[in-house]
Amino acid sequence: MIPAPLKKQLASSLQDGFVLKRSVFQQCLELYPMDEWNLMMAKINKLNRFVKKNNDFIRRFTAGVKVVEIDALGRLLVPKDLVTFSGISKDVVFSSAVNIVEIWDKDLYEKSISGEDMDFADLAEEVMGNINDDDNGIS
Repeated sequence: MIPAPLKKQLASSLQDGFVLKRSVFQQCLELYPMDEWNLMMAKINKLNRFVKKNNDFIRRFTAGVKVVEIDALGRLLVPKDLVTFSGISKDVVFSSAVNIVEIWDKDLYEKSISGEDMDFADLAEEVMGNINDDDNGIS
């Protein structure tokens, strides 16, 4: 079941459907509204397929991709191969990732954000520390 507040946020995308795929970096799933998926595929389609690394990337990136819909009751059917990949067992977490939604097994999500493998303050500084595009001193 998609939580009701999330379903409201996705309302404009319900008619077009979604793409559900394996995450590249994490053991979770990524739910793309179809318009976001089309933007991503436009970028990927610019890759030269006569470069082996590009071809390998495209194959791996699109492995397990499924077109899915959220039904009238707010349910999303996750195919078994994607459930297996993501390790979803009982409790599920839906996490906003800017323009997509990540779908996690709750225990794996908690482990990923616990900070055991990284210091979030250091990561934030490294990723966002040099961005200042507002000319007001606030990034």
